Amino acid sequence: MQTQPEGFSRHISQQFNHELESIRTEMLAMGGIVERQVRDAIRALTENNPKLAEESRQLDQQTNQMELSIDDQCTKTIAIRQPTASDLRLIVSISRSVSDLERIGDEASRICKHAIEIYNSGEKPQGYQEVRHISALVTEMVSDVLTAFARRDLAMAYRVAKQDIRVDTEYRSAMRSLVTYMMEDPRSISVVLNIMWVLRSLERIGDHARNLSEHLIYQVSGSDVRHQTLKSIKQALRDDSPDDELDLNPNSE
Repeated sequence: MQTQPEGFSRHISQQFNHELESIRTEMLAMGGIVERQVRDAIRALTENNPKLAEESRQLDQQTNQMELSIDDQCTKTIAIRQPTASDLRLIVSISRSVSDLERIGDEASRICKHAIEIYNSGEKPQGYQEVRHISALVTEMVSDVLTAFARRDLAMAYRVAKQDIRVDTEYRSAMRSLVTYMMEDPRSISVVLNIMWVLRSLERIGDHARNLSEHLIYQVSGSDVRHQTLKSIKQALRDDSPDDELDLNPNSE
């Protein structure tokens, strides 16, 4: 069987080809909805828009159902088709990915909850600058990892994993700044705590985006890079791909 650019093998059974492409397409569609949830949640917070926050929270039900549906399709395909090699990796990576996508949606919903609480408090707390900065990094990660999935782009997947380190660093810095602010003005503690929980959700979204990049690396290369350092991931990618096919920054750590 000849391997195709889509990432799975072309089979005599056109139905099997259709099933694989359908699962992949639905996963990417779910990713698009989750990406919208994240962007709308940040807008709802920074623009003080409770209506948008509620609308974004409503999407969580849809992503929950999509996760169940896609996971069920993956399970049935494995049971009936008994796929091997790249086909099996495709299905397994998608099954893992929809779980991370659903959790990104959950974190976006939590951001909306805190946005509503801040709106109801009538205050504009310290920390919006930190939220805008970290949210820009995180939304870029989510967008890029979905693009990487659509293109099966290992170099982009690696860059998403690398970006997570920057998000973690910015998160720790922002938390230290907010703790100092609360110590200087104890009256701000209640509302600033909401911002701290928002930052925590953003950091977790970054973690899930990195997980997605690792699932894609497994799907394309066959290397399971979960729980590995960036250095180990880069080495695994170089081992699996000729230098002219994988453009990694040689100074990456």
